[in-house]
Amino acid sequence: MENKIFIFISGLHRSGTSLFYKILDTQENFSALTNTNEIEDEGQFVQSVYLPAYNYGGVGRFGFNKESQLNETSILINDKNRNKLFKEWSKYWNIEKKYLVEKSPPNILKSRFLQEMFPNSYFINITRHPIATSLATQKWSKTSLESLIDHWIVCHKIYNNDQKKLKRSINFRYEDLINNTDETLKLISEFLKTKIINTEVEIRSGINQKYFKMWEKKKNSFFTKRKIRGIIEKYEDEVNSFGYSLIDY
Repeated sequence: MENKIFIFISGLHRSGTSLFYKILDTQENFSALTNTNEIEDEGQFVQSVYLPAYNYGGVGRFGFNKESQLNETSILINDKNRNKLFKEWSKYWNIEKKYLVEKSPPNILKSRFLQEMFPNSYFINITRHPIATSLATQKWSKTSLESLIDHWIVCHKIYNNDQKKLKRSINFRYEDLINNTDETLKLISEFLKTKIINTEVEIRSGINQKYFKMWEKKKNSFFTKRKIRGIIEKYEDEVNSFGYSLIDY
């Protein structure tokens, strides 16, 4: 375990974490969790040290439950659990590789805990426009748009605060990965101190536009425009603080 480098990917559901996860898994000396028979091969589902997100409300809701947050003060941190977590994940890693990658959306609330468990770790957090993230999530989460946007803000606030305690971390936008792939991977390469390229994973552009059109339709619809305008009035300033906008996109 001591000679391994752990890479933890975080970001809310539908934020591009799976896409980036696949890119890292194609790199020569990297291994991501594979063949777990779980959703998107997420590490949260193949370990028994901490509870997965569905215990705290599930997709689009887990961040509202304070018990879903873990940091370096957690009673779960001990050598027994550290070895247990490594052993459980190792079933799905090629442990001959130097870089071992794990991705689960709830990592956005657990980075400080994971750093304490695996000191030789790097954290990569991905953000995506809250309109696209929320509308994409709503397709398979029975949660209101207002609640999903609120959840987006809550989770990113927690991560930004936790990031101050992380020794090695970087954020990037899904939009930059899609539109400026080479430049974004160059930044990640510099962060990880090893070259990252993409020659195998298909990257499709313009996906956000589908959700922006849906948002515009809701914003102008007789049945939903009042609700959407209320969301904009309530959350625009906070969304702006993350470099996004519910008006100009």
